[in-house]
Amino acid sequence: MSSLAEPKTDYQTVTEGCGLFDRSERGKLALTGPEAAAFLQGQVSNDVEALSPGSGCYATFLTPKGKMLGDVRILATADALLLDTERSTLQALFNLARRGLLGYRAELHKRTLERALVSLLGPQSASVVGLPGLAESPEHSHAEITLGNVSARAIRTGVGVDLLCHSDQLGALQSILRHLGARDVAEDAVECLRVERGRPRYGFELDETVIPEEAGLNERAVSFSKGCYVGQETVARLHWRGKPNRHLRGIRLSGPAVTGDAVVLGERQVGRLGTVATSPRLGPIALALVRREAEPGSEVTVGETSVPATVVELPFSDRTAE
Repeated sequence: MSSLAEPKTDYQTVTEGCGLFDRSERGKLALTGPEAAAFLQGQVSNDVEALSPGSGCYATFLTPKGKMLGDVRILATADALLLDTERSTLQALFNLARRGLLGYRAELHKRTLERALVSLLGPQSASVVGLPGLAESPEHSHAEITLGNVSARAIRTGVGVDLLCHSDQLGALQSILRHLGARDVAEDAVECLRVERGRPRYGFELDETVIPEEAGLNERAVSFSKGCYVGQETVARLHWRGKPNRHLRGIRLSGPAVTGDAVVLGERQVGRLGTVATSPRLGPIALALVRREAEPGSEVTVGETSVPATVVELPFSDRTAE
């Protein structure tokens, strides 16, 4: 755990400089074979067949009723599709994909232990790895690079650069990055940045009850022009004809709260807190899926002690602190 003085320093690093954080625990898969893209196209919500080597996308695996089973980042290379996901959903998604592969000329491989993944977070991240132009590329763009004697895949993220390398080169890569100016940061600062940006995480704000539109994921994770995929009918119907019963919102807290605390509007519970963070810029904040009647600006209470709070639009902004 970080000391009381560290969170603000780490926060400054990820918002002004370049923070270094190890994400190697994430689940990693690879799909190979001539029909890898065709297979995955029918399994996930985004347009995999539109990807070319060096590009990528974010997507969801859904039930036939459009509920989320997990989310993945998909990177297209010349000879494979690389996927990474929350470790908690890895085995279920692996089993799901393996069952669906029957009849396709494609193979699924586990890569979690063979590949390490580190994140550089902050406006100086692309410059640290010598790719300042990557900061202007679309999210999920990626390229092979060499840092010192380490080969890695540099991946553009919304807040910096991820680096994927062989696990036995992780220590060397981290040492090189520190030498180039990256600074190790604690998970608290990384999660605070995610909450401020309004990015939900599976296992925290997202689970098997959530439809992508409820969590504001349609723009990032769903293609409405591709062919059929599992769960498409529900996702399309809700998008074109309906109104989601819930929305992902920010919660501006006036006091302490924890993940799982009930959010109450008037006399009715309208949701529960997901990730809670203390932002040096905004104070205590949280993400929550709340019923649509809890509109931005609504005054709510949170938890057993009825902490006063306000529902706000995402992402959090400086106006949130006013």
